[in-house]
Amino acid sequence: MAKSSGPPPIVFILLFLLLAGGGWFFFLNKPASQDANNTPTPTPAGDVVAPPVAPVVGGAKPVAASTFALPASVPAGTAVRIDGSTSMVTINQNLKNGFQGKFSGTTVDTKANGSAKGIQDLVAGTADIAAISRPLTAQEQGQGLAAVPVALDTIALVVGINNPFKGGLTSAQVQDIFKGTAQDWSKVGGPAGPIKVINRPEVSGTHQTFKEQVLSGANFGTGPNVTTLDRDATTPLLQALGNNGIGYATFAQVANQKTVRVVPVNSATPDAGNYPYKRQLYYAYKNPPSQTVKDFLGYATSSEGQKAMLAGN
Repeated sequence: MAKSSGPPPIVFILLFLLLAGGGWFFFLNKPASQDANNTPTPTPAGDVVAPPVAPVVGGAKPVAASTFALPASVPAGTAVRIDGSTSMVTINQNLKNGFQGKFSGTTVDTKANGSAKGIQDLVAGTADIAAISRPLTAQEQGQGLAAVPVALDTIALVVGINNPFKGGLTSAQVQDIFKGTAQDWSKVGGPAGPIKVINRPEVSGTHQTFKEQVLSGANFGTGPNVTTLDRDATTPLLQALGNNGIGYATFAQVANQKTVRVVPVNSATPDAGNYPYKRQLYYAYKNPPSQTVKDFLGYATSSEGQKAMLAGN
């Protein structure tokens, strides 16, 4: 029998085991797969970030606000109709002047019949934008409305310039006055004398914000010392204060008034960072927005519009 040549079979077996073991080791230590499904996609530089979504009263999920870009041009003949909060009269007028000045041939019609009327006109189609001093309600969201924040505002407490009360109030004292449990100035650190409360009508966005934010949702007092105005307007409120009244208004409307004094709250004035009664002001619109709305809100929310909004301040 001829003697076989070449390595014995055991060599091939060992070589096979060595190769198999190496392949298994490589498989276990293979880097994680880098396929398209697992690779994070970087956010492209310059992506547009949507504006903040306005909060909603009632706990409903907010409708996402659209992103509005400053238009390069707006067709002549474009007409924008705005109605809403008396707190936004100055803002609306300043933006009207800026928009019409930048885009020749456009017109902006502004009214101030209160937040509720602005929403009503917006739903009815007789206004393009509602200027509101409170968040949208769940019901309003359900009607297809959305809102973008446009400015931060403070609610100031005011008394007549000749009111014998010359001090400040705490948040608790403010609640006592407007809920009707404190009806004499001596109860809040002033000289004896009846407190006359001048309240805004319920349709007022400032009324609703004051109720939620200042009174923590409690009702206003209804005693004989409380006078509720028939319409939401600041001038009649200031005129009704007399020498013993107290009321509330957006700070911008009373800051330079000579006939009233702004009352500090918790030792802070409305222009201080720690003042307690701050709120957001909004422009509400029907979703999806028309081109007219896109153009105006693109201007209003741009840096140029924000500067125009503060003109004269």
